[in-house]
Amino acid sequence: MRADAGELAPASGAAVGRTAGELARAAEREAAALLAPAAPVRLGDVVPAPERVTPDPGADHLLTADAVIRVSADPAALAVGEQLAALLRPATGYPLPVTDTATPAPAGGIALDLTGDADLGAEGYRLDIAADGVRITAGTAAGLFHGVQTLRQLLPAAVESATPVAARWVLPGGSIVDRPRYPHRGVMLDVARHFFGVADVLRVIDHLARYKLNRLHLHLTDDQGWRIAIDSWPQLATIGGAGEVGGGPGGHYTQADYRRIVAYAAARHITVIPEIDLPGHTNAALTAYAELTPDGVAPPPYTGTEVGFSYVDPTSERTYDFVADVLGELAALTPGQWLHIGGDEVFKLPADVYARFVERVQRIVAGLGKTVIGWHQIAPAAHAQGRVLQWWGTTADDPVTADAVRRGATLILSPGNHTYLDMKYTPDTPIGHDWAGLIDVRRAYDWDPAQHVAGVPAETVLGIEAPLWTESVTTLAEIEFMLLPRLPAVAELGWSPPSTHDWDGFRQRLAGHGARWTAAGITFHHAPEVPWPAAPTIPTPRLQEQNTTRSTQV
Repeated sequence: MRADAGELAPASGAAVGRTAGELARAAEREAAALLAPAAPVRLGDVVPAPERVTPDPGADHLLTADAVIRVSADPAALAVGEQLAALLRPATGYPLPVTDTATPAPAGGIALDLTGDADLGAEGYRLDIAADGVRITAGTAAGLFHGVQTLRQLLPAAVESATPVAARWVLPGGSIVDRPRYPHRGVMLDVARHFFGVADVLRVIDHLARYKLNRLHLHLTDDQGWRIAIDSWPQLATIGGAGEVGGGPGGHYTQADYRRIVAYAAARHITVIPEIDLPGHTNAALTAYAELTPDGVAPPPYTGTEVGFSYVDPTSERTYDFVADVLGELAALTPGQWLHIGGDEVFKLPADVYARFVERVQRIVAGLGKTVIGWHQIAPAAHAQGRVLQWWGTTADDPVTADAVRRGATLILSPGNHTYLDMKYTPDTPIGHDWAGLIDVRRAYDWDPAQHVAGVPAETVLGIEAPLWTESVTTLAEIEFMLLPRLPAVAELGWSPPSTHDWDGFRQRLAGHGARWTAAGITFHHAPEVPWPAAPTIPTPRLQEQNTTRSTQV
């Protein structure tokens, strides 16, 4: 008999004040737990690896049909509770009612306790799993939400099924204390080279949330397409958005579409960072408005993949009217603090002209109350308060970026040869590029952001971001194929403490996620360096109702 079985005795302290029905249900849970097999997932199998894991094999918890999710009496906690219930109801078939209370206690179910305590930081949480219930404690709703993602991973893989599955929903006993290494952990999705609708973007947000990523950078404009409606310059979307690589129809987001994406992300504690690439990568804008071109002649739409040939006229005041209008509307639509101004691959402007353009745009962003982010090519320009550089180099020696950091800039690291998710896995990967090299899962995982760029102190690194450029990516299934399984590797670098970094341990933990992705109908690359289970359990009803291109292992 387990030590905690003593709670069932009527004379015990835990039994005082409990009804006969509550005691009977507690006895039933205890008996079921004693008969249940060990949890199929170990407490330390989580991705990203938690800061501290303390297993207690004698305290496994069996989630039962009468479980209740009790949350703190706070709307933010209640929202996370409803999200947890929505994750668990389809596969378990359990009702899992959510109720709020001043002092949430598991009482045989799950408690989400929003304490307001700052000890765990802005995103940290504590998870305690015992035979008599589960508790997630956090100082913020973001922390509770991340704890929910950990709880989700500790249940059997079939929990990802969209239809009820006959399974014992056993959680491994013990405790986890966890918080992120970096405040910026993101993915960039290029919707300009090929356009992806709102539903596809929301699905990508779900993938980020699963692995505790908290930034979605949307590359909204490029030579091939302009993807966001701007009321003051309507032809940007209607003309500039009417194309893509290869000559497809393109498309754009209405402002309502964009608000929906931003709100969906925010509900999952993800901040959207919009990018308007300037002064280059602007052929779509120039096609829509000839007045922005240096010679006053609108170029034809561009459907190829070359770079560096286009730019707005940096000597015209009309150009700065355009920039102010576009960034002003986008700032009003974007609650997050950052606007990304691009700045890369401007091959046809003299360095001094380029720097003056960037400096003026930085002032426009500051005037809107936002913080500027740019690709690291903006480094030579004068520093602006709070400026962030996104570094995508492939060699550690970059004295220009290091100098910008000495002048006050901070860095987001997106090294092209480790985090560019449009790179092929192997030479025969059917889509993607190889200009930065091949990036298998180990290459995505085995590097240290704190020591990557020479002359850049560790404390100036805000975090990491994995860009997915879409010159060769055309469907949601292809997005997922390029994201997974490399996305969890990036997530672990951004979240987990360096002390947990271990390739062999990571690939063993990652292997258990193949069955989860299959159950959820998510496409992924069956990377040979990961020891995937030979025959994962696949809930057949889920596969039958999914488009086959979205539930295929490749």
